Amino acid sequence: MPHVDAPSLAIEVRDLTVAYRDKPVLWDVDLEVPAGVLLAIVGPNGAGKTTFIKAVLGLVDPAAGSVLILDQPYRADRSRVAYVPQRGSVDWDFPTNVLDVVLMGLYGRIGWFRRPGANHREAALKALAQVGMESFADRQISQLSGGQQQRVFLARALVQDAEVYFMDEPFQGVDATTERAIVELLRDLRARGKTVVVVHHDLQTVPEYFDEVMLLNVRRIAAGPVSEVFSEDNLRETYGGRVAFLSAALARKNA
Repeated sequence: MPHVDAPSLAIEVRDLTVAYRDKPVLWDVDLEVPAGVLLAIVGPNGAGKTTFIKAVLGLVDPAAGSVLILDQPYRADRSRVAYVPQRGSVDWDFPTNVLDVVLMGLYGRIGWFRRPGANHREAALKALAQVGMESFADRQISQLSGGQQQRVFLARALVQDAEVYFMDEPFQGVDATTERAIVELLRDLRARGKTVVVVHHDLQTVPEYFDEVMLLNVRRIAAGPVSEVFSEDNLRETYGGRVAFLSAALARKNA
């Protein structure tokens, strides 16, 4: 659980609007994320889920709105935040090995022009061990499977020892073993008082994996505890009435 002096809200978003060529991608989105929870962002393709994370992290410029992470703007202390982008957005042919990729997570602490020390390598190997990839430390990242690549990116985020983690589709395209490993990792982070925000596409696993959920389709449809907002009405509104795939998700929630 969070320390007594930790902020009650890990993330506070107010009136966030993002537009591309005058077309709104996010419209007037508000979100409050309590500290120490696992939160899923779900919605149809084109709903603005990835854009939301990028706007919160300052990777795209909002047209309006404000964001606080741990009671301050993200740029004030980036070391407290870690980001795992979509695996498909990364050039995996870049000539580097697994250990070096994980060490990149420490460059904010080390500095880009200083060589990592033995303690940094030890921390990187420990993070790799947490995701079951320590024996691959010297392997070229281009030689890894999709699930292995995803685990390496998670290790790069873990080594930062952040307070808030943003993960964009970490389960996409991974095998069942990797998915179980990621779930255990998320639960371990929560047990240590960390806050994790995950863009997620599998509605059936939302009730099992997450404490809170934001249903997003350009605007926020609903947000809060899964038990309260993950309802048929909210899902219908989020997905535009396409409900053939919703019954299994709701059955899992109510099981």
